[in-house]
Amino acid sequence: MSSPEAKTDTKKKTGKAESPEQPKPAASTSTAVEENEHSHDHDHDHAGHDHDHGHAHSHDHGAEAPMNEACKREISVEIPADVVSKATEKTIKKYQKLARIPGFRAGKVPSTIIKSRFMDDVRSEVVDALIPEHFRAEVEKQGLLPVSQPRVTDLHFQQGDPLTFKAVFEVLPDINVSGYTDLKTKRKDIRVSDAELDEALKSLQERQAGYEAVEDRELRDGDYAQISFTGTAKGSKAVAEKKAELASKKAEKPDSPSPVQEAINQQVEDEIAKPVEVDEVLVEIGGKNTVKDFSENLRGAKPGDERHFDVSYPEDFNDQRLAGQVMNYAIKIQGVKKKTVPELNDEFAKELGEFATLDELKSRIRENMESERKHEIEHKEKEKLIDDLVAKNDFPVPQALIDRQIDVRLERGFRALAAQGMKTEDMRKMNFDRLRLAQKDAAVREVKASLLLDKIADLEKLDATEEDIEKELEIAAAQTKQTVEALRSRLTKEGSLDRLRDRIRNEKALDFLYSRSA
Repeated sequence: MSSPEAKTDTKKKTGKAESPEQPKPAASTSTAVEENEHSHDHDHDHAGHDHDHGHAHSHDHGAEAPMNEACKREISVEIPADVVSKATEKTIKKYQKLARIPGFRAGKVPSTIIKSRFMDDVRSEVVDALIPEHFRAEVEKQGLLPVSQPRVTDLHFQQGDPLTFKAVFEVLPDINVSGYTDLKTKRKDIRVSDAELDEALKSLQERQAGYEAVEDRELRDGDYAQISFTGTAKGSKAVAEKKAELASKKAEKPDSPSPVQEAINQQVEDEIAKPVEVDEVLVEIGGKNTVKDFSENLRGAKPGDERHFDVSYPEDFNDQRLAGQVMNYAIKIQGVKKKTVPELNDEFAKELGEFATLDELKSRIRENMESERKHEIEHKEKEKLIDDLVAKNDFPVPQALIDRQIDVRLERGFRALAAQGMKTEDMRKMNFDRLRLAQKDAAVREVKASLLLDKIADLEKLDATEEDIEKELEIAAAQTKQTVEALRSRLTKEGSLDRLRDRIRNEKALDFLYSRSA
């Protein structure tokens, strides 16, 4: 018999529909309308679980997901015999119209033939049609708010009898938020010093620098060598030692790597011995960020010269592909260049396009730096608020919400890996059980944070206004190159607009906590 699906539009006291089907991240810095829809700078996305409780249940008891006993509920449902009989007859008539059986004209197949040949399919369709409707009616009658896929058990379906079944599922816990008015944060100084401003201006100068070719002379300190090269890991020993080191680190902390770090480690193992080829790059001779061996071996060379040398990279080298490796480089010098840095004056400011004077440029840079610093401090303090709020409020969390939040976190990690160029087949080689286990604690925190913020929004009567939603849609529409109306229509159809509204409410709740915590 096929698995029926139960759909319910159960409402909370706030009038919002509840759904466990696609939870939103609860305590992260991503704030897209949908994670794959758009991404713009906000403070937080404590969006939590969804509020559109559709449910599917399965008769496959061989792979039943665990449930939190504190959140587990069971109901018994009885569908009257006459309702079952009507649904059965209706389905049989449909089969009579559609069935194509030799010896009978289309639409004229006797019901006895349908019952003898297709009764299992008929019964399955009746179950699929009736269980969702009557499950929904019963949970509404009992005032329950399912957040997991109901598991149907003890299904009884005999001709002439009522159809009866039991459904087991998880519900949201009762949450009495305590201590949220007592949370405290520190307000740090965001002012930018003159020294910090000077450093920022120097970096801007460097970015605007040009490079001029120097004819017919050797490379000196301060010059830039224009080179092409091939780098190859020396021997199998270096590769084996690096692999052993990575394996040892994994054994020491089997559950600690994030999905991204786990995948990077795997890539190191797979690719560490591959040659590195670069067609053109500039290397500053004697530069503070230049590997010493490059400066020593290239100093004195002229265009057209070739150099061969080894470089031993330290274990803590910032490029993990090279950390701890001995590489052999075959380098060809293509040219000698000198960097020219523009002077800091009004002309420099004007060349940047929107400033009349250097003072205007300095003012804008200072404003941007202070805004960035404010954003960073606010982010850290809000994360601390969330930690304190979760610590003050202990309550059971439905396993279904935790599992879905783990899915969200892993999906986000896989998208990051794909953006970095990792292949799908390499991702499939990863240990998913281990990855899921590594995400559990963070997922529990995020779900708890979301539920608490949702409750605080209720208590403080915080809601998303139409203006709030319109603003989010305008940003998303601009980034996805579609009209606001088209985006709104699609999100409404998909049920994502309610999730957007819930996320905004949670953000307002967090802003409320932050504003009164100083």
